[in-house]
This record gives sequence, structure tokens and C-alpha cells, in this order.
Amino acid sequence: MVTSTRSRVLEIISMLFVVIMITKIGHVSADLGACPKCGSLQVPYPFSTDDSCGDPRYKIYCNNGNELQFMSAEGFKYKILSIDSSANKLIIHPPDFLVENNTPTCYSSDLSSQGLRLDEHLPFNISTRNTVMLFNCSDNILLSPLNCSSNSFCRQFEDKIEACRGTLCCHFLKDSHMTSYMIRVRLGGCTAYTSVVDIRPQDPVDNWNYGIELQWLPPN
Repeated sequence: MVTSTRSRVLEIISMLFVVIMITKIGHVSADLGACPKCGSLQVPYPFSTDDSCGDPRYKIYCNNGNELQFMSAEGFKYKILSIDSSANKLIIHPPDFLVENNTPTCYSSDLSSQGLRLDEHLPFNISTRNTVMLFNCSDNILLSPLNCSSNSFCRQFEDKIEACRGTLCCHFLKDSHMTSYMIRVRLGGCTAYTSVVDIRPQDPVDNWNYGIELQWLPPN
């Protein structure tokens, strides 16, 4: 009877040891899955900045070890401002306005790529919380349902960019009825844009949350 009890105790201890080891191995595996911090930003799984970490479908870039960047389908890179892994969302910096001969223009720096376009085969899309403002537009834009009136949010912003002041501009909320993979600019259309996440029109323009919010599907 004593021998049987002792064997049972040893069996329970062995099982507990196995459970503890499996838990530790699981934690180590999770740690190996996450990429190192880049600058001030953590790089949570599934993002990958290197072949040795993360999921390659969620590729982003750590530029010079201090700036995280997201690359569009056209190869243009945008600075990542924040990552919210609990909501599966990240915010990238809108393109700058080009400067030529020390003079600001009303052209977005990604104009040569015709704006932001995401790879539809990757697990990212543009969220519906972005208010996009378009500048220096042709008259054809007036045939669209966009808000190009004197009350458009773009009129509040245009004073920040002198070169865009007085041009035909419009704004729209990037809703579910529009393509969630592109914000388009082009010569002959609109040549510049910016975006605000969760816009609060009553706030001063300088306090708006400038950015383009993207969301991603979690790994299968």
C-alpha cells in the first residue's frame, strides 16, 4: 500500500514537471517569435522586421535601427507612428508635401506612386476611421460625391500649406463603400492629400490626429 501511494505521488510530480517544462518552452517560443524593438516602438508579433522573427506576411522595416516603416505595394515607405496590437491597427504618417528649390509645393511625396496603394494579397487594409483631404484637384472632382464645399475640412487645413491655398480641395470619410486598399492622387486629378484619424472638427487644426490608420487580419 505504501509502495503504491509513493508511486502515485511520483507520477503526479512527474506530470507537474512536464506541464511546467511545456509552459516554459511555450514562453520561449513566443519570445523568439517577436522582433526586437525599433527606436521607441515595440514590434509585436506577427510583425516581421527580419527573416528570423515574426510572420513574413506582416513585413515592416526598421530604418537605421530607429524608425519603423510600412511599405506600400508600389514600394513607397511610410513612417509608422503607432501600433495597437490589441485592436490589430497601426497608424502611418501621411506623405509629406514636396519641396522644390526650398519652396513647398501642393504635391504629395508619393505622387509618383499615385498615392497609397496596399497589396491586396497581404492582410492589411485602410480602416474606416480616416478622413482624407485632397488638394489641387481638377474640376472633374466636382462630379464625385465628395465634400468640396466651402465647409470642407480641407479649407481649415489649407492655410498650413500655402501652395495648396485656394486650390480646389475636398474631403471624404474612408467608409466601407470605397476601396479599402488605396488613397489615389495623380496629375490631372488631385495632386496632394493628407489624412486625419477620428477627426474632431471643433479642435484646432494643429491638434488633429494626422495619420492613416491601417488594420490587419490576425494570422490564421
